Amino acid sequence: MSYVHLQVHSGYSLLSSAAKVKELVLKAKELGCKALALTDDHVMYGTVEFYKECKKHGIKPVIGLTASVFIDEQETEAYPLVLLAKNNEGYQNLIKISSVLKSKSKAGLKEKWLKSYHRGLIAITPGASGYIETLLQHDQIEEAREATKQLKHIFGEGHVYIALQPFQQDESLTSKLRDVSQSVDIPLVATGDVHYINREDKMAYTCLKAIKAGDQLSEIEEDRGEKHFRSFEEMLEWYRDDRELLTRTVEIADRCEVDLNLGQTKLPSYPTPDQSTADQFLRRVCAEGMKQRKIASHDTYVKRLEYELSIIQKMNFSDYFLIVWDFMKYAHDRGIVTGPGRGSAAGSLVAYVLFITDVDPIRHGLLFERFLNPERISMPDIDIDFPDTRRDEIISYVKDKYGDMHVAQIVTFGTLAAKAALRDVGRVMGIDSKAADRLAKLIPSKPGTTLKEAVTASPELKTMLQQSEELRKVFQTALKVEGLPRHTSTHAAGVVLSEEPLTEVVPIQDGHEGVYLTQYAMNYLEDLGLLKMDFLGLRNLTLIESIKNQIERQENVHINFSDISYEDQKTFELLSAGDTTGIFQLESQGMRQVLRRLKPSSLEDIVAVNALYRPGPMENIPLFIDRKHGRVKVSYPHPDLYDILKDTYGVIVYQEQIMLIAAKMAGFQLGEADLLRRAVSKKDKKVLDEERSHFVEGCLKKEYPVNIANDVYDLIVKFANYGFNRSHAVAYSMIGFQLAYLKAHYPLYFMCGLLTSVIGNEDKIAQYFYEAKEKGISVLKPSINKSEFPFTVEKGEIRYSLRAIKNVGVSAVKDIYRARQEKPFEDLFDFCARVSPKSVNRKTIEALIFSGAMDEFYPNRASLLASIDIALDHVSFLNPEDQLDFLGDTTFSIKPKYAEIEEMPLVDLLQFEKEALGLYLSNHPVQAYRERLRENGAVEIIRLSSYIKRKISMGGLLTKVKSIRTKNGQSMAFVTFGDETGEMEGVVFPEQFRKLSPLLEEGTMLYVEGRVEIRNDSSQIIVQEAALLEEMDVKRKESVYIRVKEENHTQELLEQVKRVLSMHSGEADVYLYYEKQKKTMRLPDAYKVHADHAVIFQLKELLGEQNVVIK
Repeated sequence: MSYVHLQVHSGYSLLSSAAKVKELVLKAKELGCKALALTDDHVMYGTVEFYKECKKHGIKPVIGLTASVFIDEQETEAYPLVLLAKNNEGYQNLIKISSVLKSKSKAGLKEKWLKSYHRGLIAITPGASGYIETLLQHDQIEEAREATKQLKHIFGEGHVYIALQPFQQDESLTSKLRDVSQSVDIPLVATGDVHYINREDKMAYTCLKAIKAGDQLSEIEEDRGEKHFRSFEEMLEWYRDDRELLTRTVEIADRCEVDLNLGQTKLPSYPTPDQSTADQFLRRVCAEGMKQRKIASHDTYVKRLEYELSIIQKMNFSDYFLIVWDFMKYAHDRGIVTGPGRGSAAGSLVAYVLFITDVDPIRHGLLFERFLNPERISMPDIDIDFPDTRRDEIISYVKDKYGDMHVAQIVTFGTLAAKAALRDVGRVMGIDSKAADRLAKLIPSKPGTTLKEAVTASPELKTMLQQSEELRKVFQTALKVEGLPRHTSTHAAGVVLSEEPLTEVVPIQDGHEGVYLTQYAMNYLEDLGLLKMDFLGLRNLTLIESIKNQIERQENVHINFSDISYEDQKTFELLSAGDTTGIFQLESQGMRQVLRRLKPSSLEDIVAVNALYRPGPMENIPLFIDRKHGRVKVSYPHPDLYDILKDTYGVIVYQEQIMLIAAKMAGFQLGEADLLRRAVSKKDKKVLDEERSHFVEGCLKKEYPVNIANDVYDLIVKFANYGFNRSHAVAYSMIGFQLAYLKAHYPLYFMCGLLTSVIGNEDKIAQYFYEAKEKGISVLKPSINKSEFPFTVEKGEIRYSLRAIKNVGVSAVKDIYRARQEKPFEDLFDFCARVSPKSVNRKTIEALIFSGAMDEFYPNRASLLASIDIALDHVSFLNPEDQLDFLGDTTFSIKPKYAEIEEMPLVDLLQFEKEALGLYLSNHPVQAYRERLRENGAVEIIRLSSYIKRKISMGGLLTKVKSIRTKNGQSMAFVTFGDETGEMEGVVFPEQFRKLSPLLEEGTMLYVEGRVEIRNDSSQIIVQEAALLEEMDVKRKESVYIRVKEENHTQELLEQVKRVLSMHSGEADVYLYYEKQKKTMRLPDAYKVHADHAVIFQLKELLGEQNVVIK
């Protein structure tokens, strides 16, 4: 093919192209192209991906971009110009040009920048939108010639071309371009200005332009001609008399030779003091760390340190460790809590003595080779957890230390996912929003679900598309734009550090808080050999920091987790009870059930269960628990594996165990064993057979029988995919244990910190509020004079946060603080006079009143609401706009009075409180019915999780109702019930929905009968019957009858029965029937009970199913 596309836009020209990079390259291959260019607008996001894809398919990559350039002297408007890299110097200059356009000069590239960065570049005019073409269209022929000469002067002879695009230009412009070309002696070249792959993709491209503009298709001006990826034959039709223009594209591509040198490592240096080398300084810091850790005199640690340092130095990673040590030291010096470790780095003693991690790898049996394998050279990867509120401090420190041109965060791309693609395309096509929304709702919410997968999985979606041509067109267009980048964002963790200025290696753009953003995504930065580090913001560390700070401030107790006992009994009792709300990695309903059955007694148990609680290995949890408690005998594949598997009761849980087994039985070095682990996890049959041969051969050399060797290898293969990184499990289990320790020993401060950590999430605040209540911890209503930004501990109770009140923003809280520092607010009028109306508006004041925060001003919220206008008028009187303050500094003031009106009804007061706080704080509507509910044996929501797979009755307020249709077209609903103790999800299946649907409205209070089940790790009630709570019939008074058989007639058992009865005191009489004597005795009133499911279940557990009845 004697033509190369030199003007090509991909989806990385955000919302300006419907062509994905991979599809462009595949199309070029299909058409027999030998080369291909990529020239996105201003950016180089796709450059490395494009380069790699081209190389993979045997196509020469021509790297370029389309830059907006000021060519006129007045710099009134920038015009596009296509720039191609002729060589590596040109590529470097493209990086700089793109960086300037995305940071310093976003409107366009000034001539001074163009003159600075022109070397190694070839410039091509872009077609009708270019500066020269625009001048010619306005018949400014001489100006066009001068502009062309100027380009020739900047780029040099043979480096400027004028593009002819007869399919997008009228004949007059084409003729004028030919004249300019001839008069200035600049050659013409054929370009296609590609923006989509196939001709039929034009609609998708136009939709993208409309999405970008926020308009509908009817408002978008249609492009002249087409911008699809033309074949040589199509181009020939337009250039039959100008074939040399096609040939010239090949000549230009031949001149472009860029090598990105992928795969090289570009590690930065650490600025060591005293002219020390990095190796020397690292040894010095490690020696000091050994002393601080009090392990300097232990031979095992000394030998392990020497071994690790030898590998680190051999791999030239000393600088890397020092860089991480330095910013971790900065964090610790400033009291920033850091995680104990993350990933395989926790297996390094060097990281431990540098205080990068807080996990002793020798005590916990962790392997350095899982982190740095001497058999496999790869970049080290130490990920660090910081409190999510302080992560930016560390990034700023690193930027300041190494320079802002050496440190950057990493770009990510928000894409048009399936639902968004449907909604956006539907909107710009003018489709009824309800129809588009209905279509989008049929796409499963599972992340990553594609439109193709959705239409295969959903018969209802397929039917909708078959019935409507309009919706079918939307769907087909959405298919073409799905997955295209829509906008850039910042990677949640990634930071790169470069020895050279970043713009020598990677294009950058403006980022966050003065830190640049790379234009290349993370995986492509690794291809370039740049050092990438993950600085992760972990909410749980913020929570730990918040709890510790409050304890220190109010109790004067400093908690150092290096000093706490990881054998603390109180902590294990809490974990064994499944009391793990708010505890990192351990708070799901399913995990709680596992903990209750496991009854952990060591950190090892927590580590193991964290590793096992995942799809796949979960099937081993029952065996693990039974072996721990001696119900199943522990067995090992071979006695020699006892030391390796004893802590996990003979079950292979960790990747490191696989490595140790290979080392023990087959004589592998640990680095070699890590290669085996990686190889078998890929499940390639050829590789599996090769590794089996290798493993068995090693076992035979160590005189293990061949059948044992094969059996153990089969186990390795089975668990290779399931095995979890033990280093990571240990580190994260330590965070979980630390939180559990705080919850066990300081529950008040824990719940306070937990509530603060979820400000902005109503559902979580409600959940944690109810748990605090269950623990006997009172949450006080907000107070205008006492509440702060976070929830706070106040005299053994928790004071509600100001910031957690709806419509009370950060600026309002700051302003309230400011005014309050002078003196407390006296009343509503004083409050309004001392805060700024810009930050505290009417909505804010209303929210504060509804929440109860102003109850201390006046005990009538209706009066307070009615007095807002009086207060605001009072402020206007005191501070009239545009007039002198005639009151001056005198103490004279006129105090208004509150409007005297009747307080609103309790139900309204509670509803407004709920709207302001997201929960019922001072009371709950259901509470008024509690006695009647108890008489009916109804169970409070907070206790329902103890009734799994059992029938119950309950009273609840419907707070959410979501009706859906099943695949069969039947209606059903997901609901949420609330009472004064908590909230719970419920399901109303189609059969029940048909009769109960009139009752299913938000705000309705219902008496419900149903069954408690577990779904998605949470308890829920399957609704079977329901009635309005106010119409609930009180059941006739029932009594509990207990049959006492002779074998049950023991003092110990009767004491247990008495304990159960005393825990459920109520109104029902209890009768004992002594079977042997045939006598019935009514117990004293002190033993009357609530005759509900809970007491009956517990009595039946003690005495047997047939020996307890309610009559």
